[in-house]
Amino acid sequence: QVQVVESGGGLVQPGGSLRLSCAASGDISSIYVMGWYRQAPGKGRELVATITSDLVINYVGSVKGRFTISRDNAKNTMYLQMNSLKPEDTAIYFCNAVILSRVGRQEYWGQGTQVTVSS
Repeated sequence: QVQVVESGGGLVQPGGSLRLSCAASGDISSIYVMGWYRQAPGKGRELVATITSDLVINYVGSVKGRFTISRDNAKNTMYLQMNSLKPEDTAIYFCNAVILSRVGRQEYWGQGTQVTVSS
């Protein structure tokens, strides 16, 4: 069984920083693309950034230049360093991973971690 778990959310003032982590565990053969998504109150889930197994990175929209996605393949872990946070970054942040395990290649989601940017 494969699990994907986020951590590192919290309350931060505008201009502050947070680092999110996403750890995959269980019966894992390979992890392909991993990504961070977010869902603000009253809005749909949107892509923030993705990173492939060979570390090709893509950022979407307003996070460019402020957020940095990375991963440690040896630890099956992905990170999101968020700097210069703005109130509009407030959202639940979700980890997504495409993982090959004994049951095949499947997409997994974490339960989400709340990020609140407020003074």
